[in-house]
Amino acid sequence: MPAFLDFNCCKTIDCKQGAVRAVRYNVDGTYCMSCGSDKKVKLWNPATGLLLKTYGGHADEVTDAVGSCDSSYIVSASLDKSIIYWDVSTGTPVRRLRSHAGGVRCVCFNEDSSIAISGGRDNAVMCWDIRTRRLEPVQVMKEAKDCITTVLTNEQKIYASSLDGCVRHYDIRMGEMCCDKIGQAITYLAQTRDEQCLVAGCQDSVVRLLDCESGGLLSEYKGHQADDYHIECGILASDAHIVAGSSAGDAVIWDLLEAKVLQRIRISDNGGVVHSLATHPKRQELLFARRRDMYVFSADLQIEEQQL
Repeated sequence: MPAFLDFNCCKTIDCKQGAVRAVRYNVDGTYCMSCGSDKKVKLWNPATGLLLKTYGGHADEVTDAVGSCDSSYIVSASLDKSIIYWDVSTGTPVRRLRSHAGGVRCVCFNEDSSIAISGGRDNAVMCWDIRTRRLEPVQVMKEAKDCITTVLTNEQKIYASSLDGCVRHYDIRMGEMCCDKIGQAITYLAQTRDEQCLVAGCQDSVVRLLDCESGGLLSEYKGHQADDYHIECGILASDAHIVAGSSAGDAVIWDLLEAKVLQRIRISDNGGVVHSLATHPKRQELLFARRRDMYVFSADLQIEEQQL
């Protein structure tokens, strides 16, 4: 009984914040955030399209944002070389952290949201203890030779992808670093829910599935266009499907095991790069960013009776 997905647009939101640079769900997918070229982060209800809060305090474009494990705080990254730790309910900045020598591209929290990790155009990964008043990073990793594009973490490791074509694994407990060379500029990195695999979106229009332990290449997914844009990719909540944006104004969904294109989602007929996306942590639901709009797509999982 093979299952197939059919994603349809259920909401289009004009974010009214210039170009949308990134879209992200909060930890349980109830809310979502949009990062804009207008230097602001906006908090939305994706089901209704209602704007809940606007967070303004950066001096340049906001490139990434992430919600804490209890959804009480947001950390945002900006090209103004800073990250800001926000109180969600009041909308005020709790702390502004500056140590990057260039624009900050990406940010994430550890599992209990006590540490924020940022990656920047200065090729550095920085760890910040945000529960104390310390304004300096507690750790700086400068092994990359080019811009850091994504930082991820779990209990044991920090993963950082870079335009230098490498994924670096920092073992937190052992204090060791190992480097997997992909050989192509990596624009985005996502991890499967079971933490066994990494999905790397690359600038050569190929999405690659990597084994977390060995770093080996497990599969390749083709059919979208990257064209030197920072195109994001993701894994749906079931861990069975991979999705990536495209410079052709659409998004592509593949079967993780078979690497077949299952659906090509047409976001717009008048162009515009679909560069940022977010996968819902529990449901078959997706967010996409294109120009100044955010799109919410949902799929009903349909079961096809297999002919015996």
